[in-house]
Amino acid sequence: MKMKKRAYTLKRRAEGQAETRQRIVEAAVELHGEVGPSRTTVSMVAERAGVQRHTFYAHFEDERSLLMACSSHHLEQSPMPDAEAWKKIEDREERLRAGLAELYQWFSENEQLLSSVLRDAEFMPLVKEVSGKRFGPYFAAYHETLGAKLSGKSHAMLGVALSFHTWRTLARESGLAAKAAAQLMAQAITNAK
Repeated sequence: MKMKKRAYTLKRRAEGQAETRQRIVEAAVELHGEVGPSRTTVSMVAERAGVQRHTFYAHFEDERSLLMACSSHHLEQSPMPDAEAWKKIEDREERLRAGLAELYQWFSENEQLLSSVLRDAEFMPLVKEVSGKRFGPYFAAYHETLGAKLSGKSHAMLGVALSFHTWRTLARESGLAAKAAAQLMAQAITNAK
C-alpha cells in the first residue's frame, strides 16, 4: 500500500512541476510579446507566473533554455504554415499567392510577438540564434517551394515578399488585407525578370 501511495504522490508532484513550468513559459511568452525578450526580466516572469525566482531557476537554468521553451510553446499554439501543401499547386503565381496569403495571415495573427522578437534579434545574439533555429527551417522551405524555377531578380523579390517587415508595410501602412498583399507581391515576383 505504501508503494502505491508513494507512486501517486510522485506522479502528482511531477504533474505540479509540469504545470508550474507551463505557467512560467506562458508568462514569458506574454511578456516577450508585450515588452520583448530584451526587457523581460526573471522577476517579471516569476511574478506573472505566480512563482518565486528560485522556482523559476529550478525549471530554467539559463535564458537560452527559457527562449527555446517559449518558442516551442508558441509554435505549438500557433503553427507556421506548411510549405508542403503548396507544392500541390501547379501554377507558379497561384502557388505564390496561396503561400504568401497563408504566411501573411500568420504574420497578422502573431504580429505583436513577432515585432518584439524580431526587433530584439537585431541586437541580442541569443534571440537571433533561437529565432533562426525555430523559424529558419520554415523560411528555407518557403524559399524552396515558392522559389522553384524563379530567376535571379524574381528570387530576390521572393526574399522581400517573405519578410515580416514587408507584410507589415503592406498591411499596416497601406491597409491591404493578407490576400491583397499576397496578390501584389506574387505579381511583383512574377514580373521581376
